[in-house]
Amino acid sequence: MKILNNPSKSEWTALCERPKIKQAELEKTVAKIFKNIEVNGDVALRYFAEKLDGNYDDDLRISEETIQIQAKKIDATLQEAIDRAFANIWKFHLAQKRNKTMVKVQEGLQCWTETKAIERVGLYVPGGSAPLFSSLMMLAIPAKIAGSKELVVCTPVRQAKELNPAIAYILTKIGSTEVYGLGGAQAIGAMALGTNTIKPVQLIAGPGNQYVTEAKMQAQRGGLAIDMPAGPSEVLVIADKNSKPDFLAADLLSQAEHGPDSQVVLCSNSKEIINQTIAALEKQVKELPRAEIAQKALENSRLIYFDSNEQSMEFSNAYAPEHLIIATEDAEVLAEQIQNAGSVFLGKYSCESAGDYASGTNHTLPTNGFAKAYSGVSVSTFQKTISFQKLESTALLELGPVIETLAAAEGLQAHKNAVTIRLNDLRNDN
Repeated sequence: MKILNNPSKSEWTALCERPKIKQAELEKTVAKIFKNIEVNGDVALRYFAEKLDGNYDDDLRISEETIQIQAKKIDATLQEAIDRAFANIWKFHLAQKRNKTMVKVQEGLQCWTETKAIERVGLYVPGGSAPLFSSLMMLAIPAKIAGSKELVVCTPVRQAKELNPAIAYILTKIGSTEVYGLGGAQAIGAMALGTNTIKPVQLIAGPGNQYVTEAKMQAQRGGLAIDMPAGPSEVLVIADKNSKPDFLAADLLSQAEHGPDSQVVLCSNSKEIINQTIAALEKQVKELPRAEIAQKALENSRLIYFDSNEQSMEFSNAYAPEHLIIATEDAEVLAEQIQNAGSVFLGKYSCESAGDYASGTNHTLPTNGFAKAYSGVSVSTFQKTISFQKLESTALLELGPVIETLAAAEGLQAHKNAVTIRLNDLRNDN
């Protein structure tokens, strides 16, 4: 961990950098995977499934029968917890559903918007070092509420019968149409390019490692819609003298255990709290089953002393964290200064884990500073908005000359003529 004392703003850009694989190497690797899929189709997918996931099943599609069998193996306590979380996530996202918006712009002129679901969407559920069944809920629930008809789920498995029971159970709750045992960049490539087995999707959503994120970006450059760049997990915590070091350490480690390329940051105006948090980190990390992963993530992490909470908040806006925890006494007041963040947690009892699993908000969020321009997954992620307008003759007579003037000023005569010919017709009728 790097410990810094009042770093100057000239240092902030470097401090906001995330750990990365060399970009040229990353792009080249993913491009090769995409090219192989494009040329060899299902043969390439089976090759990657065997080599990278250890999945030797001939059929990459996981049958409904297998899903039902695996779902029945779920632990009863876990099933009850999933049901509770599912209900909260559904309730929160259902409130996001938009209706038709009608506006009477002027007499005889109405404009409105209507939302339509993206019909075929690809949902990527990570499962390399741990099966993230919670991500399936975070993706499938807003997609179902949006009205998407075809949900294509890709998640890595060694073989179909080893599909995680929690993932299988959630699949039965959402009624997914297609499920494939594919992981990594090859799963993104399959959904983006399509093969004889997998029909291409219209949008891909879901988090993943740097290879998955790069694959999504390459798919986007190829013309496919994606939710956002959502790569390795990160959290920034703002603390003061009233914060609890044990809580802070636990929150930092909850993100550090995701992967060695995760990053955690603590900003505080109390050096004592920073030192106590370091001690708590050293104690707690030893007790984690994924201690080695968390330790590597901590090597990329930062503990920063600032003179004031306002400076910490200013740095947070520059960093644009995926998760922002404000654990200060005046959390809600400080929150008014937030400009860039994926999801925010206010107060010492609002742990980031709540948002990851069961509070209701979505945990698929922009990382790597993309929170400056992107939002997290929501119902609108799986919808598109179409605008409508209807002009009565009275509106065209009044607005027509305005349109003619604007079109002529841009030198677009045909645009002007489309109005003029109608105006002449109306005037002749009168």
